Amino acid sequence: MVGILAAIFIGNPRDYADTDVRRRYGMICGILGVVLNVMLCTAKFILGSSVGSVAMTADAFNNLSDAAGSVIQTVGFKMASKKPDREHPFGHGRMEYLAGLVIAFLILYMGVELVRRSFAALSEPPRVEFSVPSLLMMGAAVLVKLYIYLYNHSVGRKIGSVAMEATARDSLGDMAVSTVVAAGMACAPFTSVPVDAIGGMLVGLFVLRNGISSLKETVSPLLGMAATQEFVDRISEVALSHGPIIGVHDVTVHDYGPGRMMVSLHAEVPGDVDIFELHDALDDAEEDISRTFGCHAVIHMDPVDLHDGRLSELKSILVSKAEEMDPGLKVHDVRISRRGGRERLVFELMKPPEMKASDGEIRERILSSMASAVPDLECVIREIDGPYL
Repeated sequence: MVGILAAIFIGNPRDYADTDVRRRYGMICGILGVVLNVMLCTAKFILGSSVGSVAMTADAFNNLSDAAGSVIQTVGFKMASKKPDREHPFGHGRMEYLAGLVIAFLILYMGVELVRRSFAALSEPPRVEFSVPSLLMMGAAVLVKLYIYLYNHSVGRKIGSVAMEATARDSLGDMAVSTVVAAGMACAPFTSVPVDAIGGMLVGLFVLRNGISSLKETVSPLLGMAATQEFVDRISEVALSHGPIIGVHDVTVHDYGPGRMMVSLHAEVPGDVDIFELHDALDDAEEDISRTFGCHAVIHMDPVDLHDGRLSELKSILVSKAEEMDPGLKVHDVRISRRGGRERLVFELMKPPEMKASDGEIRERILSSMASAVPDLECVIREIDGPYL
């Protein structure tokens, strides 16, 4: 059905990187989710009330929260597609993440409420009547939730939507919940154990678990998620494909929402090439990265002296000292400063995230080991930072 709706309402449904295409997919899936969840909620509530099943009516309210989440998802996609303005120069893409955050809190609230009601039903368990239509309804609910999972997972992966992936996982949990409810309804009339109330409790716990997972998934991009090593490697590969660039480091990715990403990096270039030629090459690299990854790229130029034999020798010593301290400790921006009649080796360090030593300890040990290896040379560490990965 999503494919048919996409063909009708989206002119170029396979252009997943396009902002308008993402918005239309998000709204189609959101509206479809509202319709399907409202239908499930209504049917479960009517049948659950008629047979006295706490677990089934609890699951109905769970579907109602899913419908509310789909409404918020639809509104979030609509607002996220707004163009940048004076107050929000990087656009409104994070509205999609905020919508996911609201959905997560709704799921958590519903989970707490379901656990509370089911716990109360343990002391006074209602009489549950065996009902074939109710069991058939729960079986149909599993199939509907499977369909909701499939289209949210498929479309969410294609357009890179955290909110839709969270909705897909929620639907997967709902399938397990409906199965538990059906099993409880089938057993309730034949035992004195309050299996229906226990089933309702399990429903609430499932909902809480999904709410916590959704909360983690939506909070992470709002706080600023690290880029993957694969993504950074691809950016570096594109940059290095432009002639004068011989090295790349300090790749930083700022995510302001789908389609609103900024990338900055430092590019090492030969210091003896014409400055205008280098400027043109870096402009070309910025444009290539922006076009390839759908982002805005900024490149800082770091000139490197490739013909200074002493610099090469000192850099080799420095790299070996850094590797002795930690194989993941990297050296970059190495140069010899000869201002004021003094010769100094200036460089920066990048430490791996798992390295336990503090910046002060790293600074002290590197400077001490370099002083032992090259006593007549002053070393200056301009900065020690970590990779943005």
